[in-house]
This record gives sequence, structure tokens and C-alpha cells, in this order.
Amino acid sequence: MTEKQLSDVSAIRARARHHIEQGAVTPNYSADPQIVIGLLNGALATEIVCQLRYKRHYFTAQGLASDSVRNEFLEHAKEEEQHADWIAARIVQLGGEPNFSPDGLAARSHAEYVAGTSLVDMIREDLVAERIAIESYTEMIKYLGDRDITSRRLLERILAVEEEHAEDLVSLIQGVQQGSR
Repeated sequence: MTEKQLSDVSAIRARARHHIEQGAVTPNYSADPQIVIGLLNGALATEIVCQLRYKRHYFTAQGLASDSVRNEFLEHAKEEEQHADWIAARIVQLGGEPNFSPDGLAARSHAEYVAGTSLVDMIREDLVAERIAIESYTEMIKYLGDRDITSRRLLERILAVEEEHAEDLVSLIQGVQQGSR
């Protein structure tokens, strides 16, 4: 810190002793935890649905170009699972409960679970889902702003990976289509 403290350290210490059962949610937390938990549970459902779709595509992809595409599907599935774990942990930090219930999972998810019938269809459906996640997470990040910096940074980290996934999928579509000519 500089010469001028942002806040009186003794005041911070005193505030930290009040409502300690709230864990990470301190008086400086300016978002509504219940709203953020709801947003994060929507993101959690989205990540779970995307992970399940990628896993299905991994196991069902067929054709000459399927080996490299299958490997990409599996890598993306693992990353979506990691995102779900990070989101669930953040929900708990905010005093909430991550909703892993399969009941209503598809309804809570921003992305849809569309199987796809061909390799190109599978890749396209995954690309559509990534684009939905990108737009949804961008809106959540803007909403959170400085009210919940930790959740915002978590979503920014996930968003960067979702953008990478989208670029990977565009390249896969182009590669598969060129290979079939």
C-alpha cells in the first residue's frame, strides 16, 4: 500500500470478525449473492450439458477424419468438466449450493443438447453451443462488473477457453469439409 491506506486496517479487522459464517462474502461484496448464485447455476448447467454433448460426440464420431476430431471432442469435454467444477466451487464460496440435479438440467442450461447426425453436424452443434456460452458469459461478466470481481474473473477465464473452443471448431469444420472434397 501507499502512504494513504484505502481503508483503515483496524476497521477491516473489525468487519472481518462480524458475520464470519458468510465466508468469502464480506461487507465489500456489493452484488446480490442470490442473483450471482442463480447466474452461476445457469453457467454450471451449461457446462454440464456441453460436457455431455462433447462426450457423446467423442464416442459416436465416425468417418475418415474422425480420429483427430474425436480427440478434440474429448479435450473439450474435459475442459468443460473443469469449468463446471470451478463454477460449483465458487457457488459454495458464495454460500450457495451448486445444482447438479439432472431434473431440469437442459432447461437451466443456456446451450442445447443437440446430438448431430454427421461429423460436421456434431462440430456445428458444438460450435453453436460455444457461441451461446460466449455471449451468455460476456453478458454475465458485464453484469458483475466490479460487484463480484472473483466471479467475473472466473467467467473471464472460462470465456477465454470457450473462445478457443469456437476457433478450434471452425478449423475442424473447414478441415473436414476440405477432406471430403
